Amino acid sequence: MRVYYDDTDAGGIVYHANYLKFCERARSELFFERGEMPTVGGAHFVLKHIDARFLKSARLGDMLEIFYEIIELKNASMKLYQSVHLGDEKIFEMTSVLVYAKDGKPMKIDEHMREFLTSLRR
Repeated sequence: MRVYYDDTDAGGIVYHANYLKFCERARSELFFERGEMPTVGGAHFVLKHIDARFLKSARLGDMLEIFYEIIELKNASMKLYQSVHLGDEKIFEMTSVLVYAKDGKPMKIDEHMREFLTSLRR
């Protein structure tokens, strides 16, 4: 993922909230790259909790790579670790809890989604 001008602040470094956006895009790409959609019948994952660490800054034009690991998969949620790298250096990391929901209410992860997520685990 390349850093564009609109990802940066007045000093030319990536604005802090955009690291979350980069991770969100990367989560969506996990689905799209495999011909899947991140929503099934109106159900989707919503962010419940996040722990983030900003380690270094990325700048305009940098090429970033986002890695993930599903730490835990429960009945209605998952815990996900993601890290953003600039070359070989980790510059951002976060752990998030995502709840599977429909119409604003948590629900059990359906079998198709569970199988898909299980296939992503390393």
